[in-house]
Amino acid sequence: MFSSTRVRSTSQSGGALVRVLLMLLVLGIGAGAGLAWWGHRWLNTPIAKLQDAQVFEVPRGASLRSVAGLLNERGVLERPSVWVIWARLTQRSAALKAGEYELKPGLTPRALLDVLSSGRVLLHGVTFIEGSTFADVRNALAAHDAIQVTLETRSAEEIMTTLGSPGLHPEGQFFPDTYHFPRGTTDIELLAIAHRRLQSELQAAWDARTKDLPLASAYEALILASIVEKETALDSERPAIAGVFIERLRRGMRLQTDPTVIYGMQDRYDGNIRRADLRRDTPYNTYTRAGLPPTPIAMPGRDSLTAATRPNMTGALFFVATGEGDGSHYFSKTLAEHDAAVKRYLRKLREQR
Repeated sequence: MFSSTRVRSTSQSGGALVRVLLMLLVLGIGAGAGLAWWGHRWLNTPIAKLQDAQVFEVPRGASLRSVAGLLNERGVLERPSVWVIWARLTQRSAALKAGEYELKPGLTPRALLDVLSSGRVLLHGVTFIEGSTFADVRNALAAHDAIQVTLETRSAEEIMTTLGSPGLHPEGQFFPDTYHFPRGTTDIELLAIAHRRLQSELQAAWDARTKDLPLASAYEALILASIVEKETALDSERPAIAGVFIERLRRGMRLQTDPTVIYGMQDRYDGNIRRADLRRDTPYNTYTRAGLPPTPIAMPGRDSLTAATRPNMTGALFFVATGEGDGSHYFSKTLAEHDAAVKRYLRKLREQR
C-alpha cells in the first residue's frame, strides 16, 4: 500500500506541471500574438528608406529570396527574411513577375509584394518616324538601352525570313509609330510587331481604295505611299500629291520625283541632286525609268497610305514648292503653268538669300 503522503506529493507535482505547461502555453500564445501584431504592423508601415521614387528590376528566373536580398542591398527592405516568410505563409512565394517596377514613397512591405507580383512593369518606348528607312529603324533599335539586340550581324534577307516574309525587301515593311515594351524585349520582337501592323494598315487602305487605280497590288500602293511620304510633310497635301502621280501613271508619264533618285544614290547623296544624278540610271531613278520604282523608299504613315489608295484627282500633273516656308506646294495642270510656278519659287529663294 502507498501512503497517503506519497499520493498527495505526486498529485501536487502533477498539478505544478500542468500549471507550468499552461503558463508556457499562455506565454507562447502571447508571444505569438505579439509577433503577429508586430508583423502586421511592420508589413503595413511605409518603408522609411524609400524617400524617392526608384526603379527596381525583378530579374528573369529570380527566386523570392534572391529578390528580397536585392531589395535589402538597395536599402529598400530592412527585414528580407520576414518578408520572405510572410510571402510563403500567404502562398505567394512564386508570385513575382520579372520586369522593371517603379517603387514610390509610401509603399509598405505588403504593398511591395503586390507591386512586384502585379506584372504592371515599366514600359519603354521606341519611335519609328514616318519617312525613315529600314537602316534608320535598325539604328534606332540598336541604340536603345532597354532593347536586347540580336540582329546586329544579321542581313536584311535573314531578318525578313525570320519575320516570315522571305524574299521580301525590308524597305517600307514596318509601320511608323511609337512602340512600348518592357526592358529586355528583343529587336526582332519589335520588328515583328511593326511588320504585322504595317500589313494590317496596308490591307485596310487597299480594301478601301478608289476604283480603277493604275496600281496592280497593295504592294504597289505601298511603293506609291512611300514616295508621297517623302514628298511632303503636310498631311493636307498628300492626297493631291498622290493624285499627281496617279494621273502620270495613267498617262504613261514618268514620275520624275527626286526622293526616288536620292534613294537610288544611296551613300553618294551629299544633300544635293545634280543634273548628272538625274541622268544616271538606277532602278530607282524615275527620271530615266517609267512606272514605280521596284520597292518602297521609306516607311509611309497612315495618311500617306490613305492618300495613295484614295487620291485627290484634280487633273494636276506637276507640283513645286511655293517657297512660303510652310512646306506647301503649287499644283499645275500644264507645263507652262508649272514653269511659271518654278520661276516664282526660284525668285523667292533668291530673295530669301
